[in-house]
Amino acid sequence: MDGALSKSVKTKTINLALQGGGSHGAFTWGVLDALLEDGRLEFDGVSGTSAGAMNAVAMAAGMAQGGRDGARQKLREFWIAVGEKGRFSPIRRNPLDVFFGKYSFQYSPSYWAADLFSRVFSPYDTNPLDINPLRDVVESVIDFDDVSNCKSFKTFVSATNVWTGKVRVFSGDDLTADAVMASACLPTMYKAVEIEGVPYWDGGFGGNPALYPFFYSTDTEDTLLVQINPVERRHTPKSAQEIQDRMNEITFNAGLLREFRAIEFVRRLKREGRLDGTTYSSIRMHRVCADEALADLSAATKLNAEWRFLENLHDLGYAAGQDFLDEHFDAIGERPTLDLSEELEQRVFPIDKKKTVGRRLSERLHKIKPKLD
Repeated sequence: MDGALSKSVKTKTINLALQGGGSHGAFTWGVLDALLEDGRLEFDGVSGTSAGAMNAVAMAAGMAQGGRDGARQKLREFWIAVGEKGRFSPIRRNPLDVFFGKYSFQYSPSYWAADLFSRVFSPYDTNPLDINPLRDVVESVIDFDDVSNCKSFKTFVSATNVWTGKVRVFSGDDLTADAVMASACLPTMYKAVEIEGVPYWDGGFGGNPALYPFFYSTDTEDTLLVQINPVERRHTPKSAQEIQDRMNEITFNAGLLREFRAIEFVRRLKREGRLDGTTYSSIRMHRVCADEALADLSAATKLNAEWRFLENLHDLGYAAGQDFLDEHFDAIGERPTLDLSEELEQRVFPIDKKKTVGRRLSERLHKIKPKLD
């Protein structure tokens, strides 16, 4: 398949930036599945945080083993393993939600109990053995020798240094299960992951995901962001849980917005002719956004690892990936399709969903939206 594609299809090269977001990372899996199946995009660098980091290393390991088909298979294998672990999670849906086919934990007694405990006790009190089912999945599915030996693209994983608050990017031989678990370490749920004696927390605090490795380590000026955490919500949170969820979203998007501002600043200076003769690149940003697809899902659903839920998220991501290719493939290498100046301005009016949701994604939303509510 890979050989046939390379002979008959003109390919373009792009960097991939993969956000974290718990089980919502299955949406990113769907996007990657669509891009890999299509075959017209090559990848220079892949940067991921938290669930994005897991998608990144799964893709790298699979690519090293069997090219595009191997990457698709490894991603699927990883998320199936997540779904298998999800069957034994102590946090369960409310029986009424199960009956009506809804995947939210919003009214789950076990979820509220776990949330309350996390606000009163630290994981050093409640989880002294530091048991993390995701570590078992990562270590059993991902061969990190394959990740390090992947020649198809460079892989970057971000985590936050607890002592300094600075982001650290792991790549090459530094990519280990510990690095990935550090990138996904929510400090209210798990002990900090120590690497070389230094404790690390979730990479989302410093960059979700980090874009700057692309500027130093790749030659590609196009970057595709798969964004699963909404920047905007046209709703004022009122309950304690809604306030906490929105605070987390704002915190985990702050690093990304800082990098957006830096990229746009350089682009503006180059447009004005004030950086002529320099080595600064004009980064062309593109985005597949899950805002509309996941807009009605509460943050609690990020903990839902039931297989049917993950499958639905994959299908939404797959449709969104196909829509991106249909609408924006020709622009890659020519112009950005994400207007950062508009993105950084304060919007006054709500987004027109009819203009932003692609055809395939709209069809998928129509079919499965009741299940996701």
